[in-house]
Amino acid sequence: MSLVIAWACSALLIAIPAVAVFYLVNLGSFASLTQSTVGFPIQWWTVSDGQWYALWGLTAAYLSIGLAGLFFLRRAFKNFSKGELFNASNSHDLRRFSVLLLAQALATPIHLSLMSLLLSWNHPPGQKMLSVAVGSNELKAVGVALVLWVLSDLLVEACRVHAENKQFV
Repeated sequence: MSLVIAWACSALLIAIPAVAVFYLVNLGSFASLTQSTVGFPIQWWTVSDGQWYALWGLTAAYLSIGLAGLFFLRRAFKNFSKGELFNASNSHDLRRFSVLLLAQALATPIHLSLMSLLLSWNHPPGQKMLSVAVGSNELKAVGVALVLWVLSDLLVEACRVHAENKQFV
């Protein structure tokens, strides 16, 4: 199962940037996707190409947090699949993943707020919008990230104690 997770992370690390580049080159497709998925009352005809590029950049920056987390998760699960279960490298990789998962969960409401502001930038005065939302998915992700962080800290400490004990034997 560890190898499957490592391969899935590798596939996502390739696919997500490829899709991002596709949407950068095909800005109209990115605009269509955004219009169909975003639930903001935006006057879509007022959104300029510059705003679409800025939104693409904002989204790419947001996704890069998750991609960095997947990179570290892939490394840990690749080692797990080789039978290297409890070592400092895996523990640190899991810690990095949990920190990046927490960062992305905390960045989600900020990303959505900046997205609403950016897309409504050309609205007439008084009609610009700033949408702030925190949902149960973000709270669950924060909870999972914090639990993983604590567990990875325990693993890091266990690896340190194990290495220290080896010196005495």
